[in-house]
Order: sequence, then C-alpha cells, then structure tokens
Amino acid sequence: MSSKRDVKWYNYFSYGMVDFLGAGSTALTSAWLLFFYTTFCGLTATEGALIFASARVVDAVASPLMGVITDNFHKTRLGKRFGRRKFFILLGIPLVLSYTLFWVSGHTFIYYLLTYVTFDVIYTMVLVPYETLASEMTQDYKKRSIFSGMRLFCGQVSAFFAAFIPGRLIAVLGKDNPVSFLYAAGIFAVVFVVILIFLYIFTWERPLNEIEAIDLANDDGKPVKKLSSADKFHKIYTDLFSTFKIKAFRIHIMMYLGCYISQDIFSQVFTYFIVFALAYTAIVASNVLSVISIACILGVLMGIFTIARFNPASIYRFSVVLFGIGVIGFVCAYLIPGANQMWLLVLSGFVSGIGRGALAYIPWNIYSFIPDVDELVTGQRREGIFAGVMTFTRKATQAFAVFLVGVILDHSGFVAKATVQAPLSVHMIVTIMGVGVFFFLIIGMIASYRFRLTKESHALLLHEVDEYKKDAHHVMDEQTAATMKQLTGWDQEKLWGRNAVGYQAKMKKKTGKELHV
Repeated sequence: MSSKRDVKWYNYFSYGMVDFLGAGSTALTSAWLLFFYTTFCGLTATEGALIFASARVVDAVASPLMGVITDNFHKTRLGKRFGRRKFFILLGIPLVLSYTLFWVSGHTFIYYLLTYVTFDVIYTMVLVPYETLASEMTQDYKKRSIFSGMRLFCGQVSAFFAAFIPGRLIAVLGKDNPVSFLYAAGIFAVVFVVILIFLYIFTWERPLNEIEAIDLANDDGKPVKKLSSADKFHKIYTDLFSTFKIKAFRIHIMMYLGCYISQDIFSQVFTYFIVFALAYTAIVASNVLSVISIACILGVLMGIFTIARFNPASIYRFSVVLFGIGVIGFVCAYLIPGANQMWLLVLSGFVSGIGRGALAYIPWNIYSFIPDVDELVTGQRREGIFAGVMTFTRKATQAFAVFLVGVILDHSGFVAKATVQAPLSVHMIVTIMGVGVFFFLIIGMIASYRFRLTKESHALLLHEVDEYKKDAHHVMDEQTAATMKQLTGWDQEKLWGRNAVGYQAKMKKKTGKELHV
C-alpha cells in the first residue's frame, strides 16, 4: 500500500459509492422513518424522537472511540494483516443487513429502540474509518475534491432512490401497507453489502511504515507507557475536544451544522407537510422528493465544477440562497393554494434541490483538508479523530432535527395514525418548514464569512508542513505566518506540537518535553 499510488476512476467510484450507505440510509431514515413510526407502528412523534436521541447518547461514546481505535489499530495483529481502517469495513459487510430490522411494523417501542441503536453502532464502525480514506489515499487538492465530489454525487443518487422507491412501492402495494418500507430497506441493505465489498477491494490507506515512522517521531523514539483503562478514556475525550482548538474546524463545524440541521429539519417535516398541510398522498411526497433529489445531483455537480475556481465559502452562501428560495416557494404553495400548486411544488423542489446538493458537497469537501491543518498544529496525523467527530456530528444533527420536530408536533396536538390533523398541528408543520430551516441556514451563512481555507492557502499549508518535517525550527515569513494563523488559530511559535492540543501533547508538556524539538 502507498499513499503515492495513482488514483484510477474505479478508485474514485468505489470510494464514492459508499455514500449509498452514508447518505442513502440517512435519506431514507430522514424522509420516512418518523412518518413510518407514527403512521404504521403506533408510536407517538415524541417516542420516535426519543429513539433517535437515545442512539446519539450511545454514539457520544461510539464515534470518538471508533476514531481512536482506528488511529491505533495498526498496532494489533489484525490491524497489520487487514489494515487499521479496512478491517472494520470488512467486518461491516454482513452486519449492514441489520438495516432492515427497524422497518418491520407491529413491534414495541423497545424493539424499535434496540434495532435502530444496533444499526447505528454498525454504521459508525464502518463510516468512521471510511471517512479517513480520502485524506490517506492522496494529498492532492484536486484529487481529494474529486473523491468528495464522487462521494456526494453517489450520495445524492442514493437520496433519489430513497425518495423514489418507497413511492413506487406504496403505489403498487397500497398506501396503507407498511411492507413497502421494509422492501425499500431490503433493497438498500443488499446494495450496502455490494458497495462495501468494492470499497474494501479498490481503496487503500496510509502505509504501515509511514504510520510507524510518525509514531516513532512523536514518541521521541522511546517506548510508550501503557495506559490504564481510565487513562484511555481520558485520552479519547481529550483528543475529541482538542479538534475544536483548530480554528478552521470550528468554523467548518458551524457551516456544517447550519446546512445539515436545516436540511434534516426539512426532510423530517416534508412528508408531513405534503400529506397534512397540502392534503396530498405519500406518493406525491415521494414524487416531489424525487425531483428534489435529481436537482441535488445537479447541485453536487455544480459544487464539483466550481470548487477549484471559487472560494468554497462563496459557493456555500450562493447555495444557501437557492435552498432558501425553494423553501419560500413551498410555504407559498400552502399560503396561496390554487390550480398551479403542483407546478410551484415541483419548481420549488428543483431550486431548493440544487442548493441542497451544493450544500451537501461543500462541507464534506472542506472536511478532507482539515487533518492537514491539524497536522501543522499537532505534528500528528489524526484523521480518525476528526472522522469520529464528524460521524457523531452528522448523526447528532439528524437526531436533533427528529427530536425537535417530534416534540413540537406532539405538543401541537399531532395524533399518531390519524389521516387528518388539527389546524394547530398543520400550522406548526408549516412553521417548522419555514422558520426552523431559515434559522439554521442563517447560522451557517454567518460562519462562512470567517472561513479562509482555499486551494491556495491549502497549498501553502502543505508546503509549511513539509518545511517543518525537514527542520523543526523552521521560521515562516510574516505573511505566511498570518495566513497560517487564520487557518489554525495559533501563532507560529505554538505550531508543530509546541502546544497542549491533544492528549499526547498535554502529557509531554506535563513532563517538560516537546514534540519535534
């Protein structure tokens, strides 16, 4: 294995297809699961929300723990044999079939809680190591952008099928037949197995000799003291929270939360909006969601072809505007009903979809470069830690959206299994659609004005990392130091491990040692 290997089209494709698991499972869950729980399983909206929230409590441990495990798994016999990342991908191949378990109607709250949490842990076990691979396969800005673009393109294609397939099954099997959702989940589960096989075969990770060389440098060539169980957990959460000491990552997370929470709120409430506010069927909701998904694919392509020419933050803001215009169109369809209502829904779906597609692409493209910024600060490669934080954040945003929508709906008088809802509940659905989405979009847009990681600044960043590797006492010129501070948040005398960022750095500072000095 080598991070210098040539990247072929099938490497991009095999990497990107995995977002059928990442985005596809999330899209099917976001658009339909809460609706499935309240319509076919007899759960209240709050009970459905509690299932998602409970999974996030588990994930608060699982995601960062998985990040640390994959960063260090090369020290084990299995890690040396199968790879510190790819071992868990191999393990996940049969386990992802569990995705079908929580789409079976007629069970209790406990059953749905346990089956959802089980799959969520499996999802974390696969996605955390997967998200490190783009950073490990290449350092090239353009190639990483293509990896991110292929991933988001495949993710949006999967989102289209997540919207389209349930509608077609409902049309064939009947709107009151819950088996439609089980069949849709079964189709996705089989696809998950196939794509993980391709991922395992056609991708690679950082070579073992490079990892061991970095470990040796960071340990000053001396044996590492074995940690107790308590120290291990201390290390995990110290490293987890240390990611927020990187300025570019803090801003990136705000942009990410702004666009993804707004999209999750939209996805959670959209089917309710179509069925109860506009009095259409779930088939119509599926059709409009399919239009949105097709437009999302175009939005991802827009992001891919513009990311190398424009500041990512500028593309982000333009995409926020498009998404916002589409949401206004949906609200207008409710406030101004008429003969052209369906056309307005389709047009609004198309415009909002382009914005959503680009918004889905930009943060994940940015994310693949954050470990490079962190390396300048810490002198370490911590892709696993950042992947753990990102996976937890992604699932936490979805859970927050579901919990928010579920609790608000129940408090507005929403009735499970009812075909018609009270006016207060309908008005609340429309309010969530408008106010909830715009609130978080504005947060993301404000954060984007402080983001400074571009193609040019990233190239300069990599140059400075190389200089520090050659000479730990390297001194930047004033302008370069200012640019690096905009990215890292640190003055140059604190860079390259001369700080207390992360558990290892804190321990070395406590003993009077510094990294690379």
